[in-house]
Amino acid sequence: MARTMEPVAKKIFKGVLVVELLGIFGAYFLFNKMNTSQDFRQTMSKKFPFILEVYYKSIEQSGMYGVREQDQEKWLNSKN
Repeated sequence: MARTMEPVAKKIFKGVLVVELLGIFGAYFLFNKMNTSQDFRQTMSKKFPFILEVYYKSIEQSGMYGVREQDQEKWLNSKN
């Protein structure tokens, strides 16, 4: 019985590994895009503000301050 479950366990493991790798690459792509594009951050603030909040908190934890304030200032000036 254990021998027949081995191929199934390997397939499940490979599937979980692929999903985790896709998640890691997706998170990296999203962070990189938000880190390099203020316009993309503005789009994120409208569609997914909770994700943008996580971005701001993570860069503030790393010691980079003022990004949130720069974004808000630019967005307010562009409305006027």
